[in-house]
Amino acid sequence: MGDINFKSIAEFLNSAETEKKEVTRLTADHPELSVQDAYRIQEELVKIKLAQGCKILGPKMGLTSQAKMKQMNVEEPIYGYIFDYMALPNGGELRMQELIHPKVEAEIAFILGRDIEEPGVSGVQVLAATEYVTPALEIIDSRYENFKFNLPDVIADNASSSRVVLGSRLTRPSNLELDLVGVTLSINGEIKALGAGAAVLGHPANSVAMLANMLARKGEKLRAGDVILTGGVTEAVLLTVGDTVSAKLDGLGEVSFTVKE
Repeated sequence: MGDINFKSIAEFLNSAETEKKEVTRLTADHPELSVQDAYRIQEELVKIKLAQGCKILGPKMGLTSQAKMKQMNVEEPIYGYIFDYMALPNGGELRMQELIHPKVEAEIAFILGRDIEEPGVSGVQVLAATEYVTPALEIIDSRYENFKFNLPDVIADNASSSRVVLGSRLTRPSNLELDLVGVTLSINGEIKALGAGAAVLGHPANSVAMLANMLARKGEKLRAGDVILTGGVTEAVLLTVGDTVSAKLDGLGEVSFTVKE
């Protein structure tokens, strides 16, 4: 990307998040921005947050549906990171004034019991390394104007990571066929989206396996205790003040929050 400073772009995106302001997508000014460049910006963004005292809860996957990958013209999903300040309690409140234009989607989160660092990891290996799964609501909030971006833009922007609500119930993955888990996302008691675990790369464990293999290319690994968001089972729905949001996942339980000013 020529003489572009990755750190300065990361600082620009971090400021957009902290100041709750929309910015023009990076590729409008830098059409040559590559996926590799974007991950370098994301790495600098992570460093900034760690230097500020934030802690990583775990990675998250994005673009995990075949429709999304086709729409963005990609052959594999993308990833970003969830930090401790992003976590809201189950049944808690989301403050709209802290965000720009948030959307919510229902997901299945994995909690690892041991490190995953073998090459060529499979979904079966992931399940063997997973201690628990739990329902999750991920709130995504792109920092770009009108939620419009190209692939490198969203990667650099930490995959639109914003907030997450995890369920209170933990379930052993061996107790469920996660690809068959039915999911309903409701707002103010009205069902807004439906899905099943298979919407995530055929099985949510496949998402974690793909993440492990993507990280392995960089010499990194998934770690015991990581909370991993596997990708949206449902579409993302725009939030407004006053909304009560809930998701029910068959065999996994429920998760909810309300939206306040």
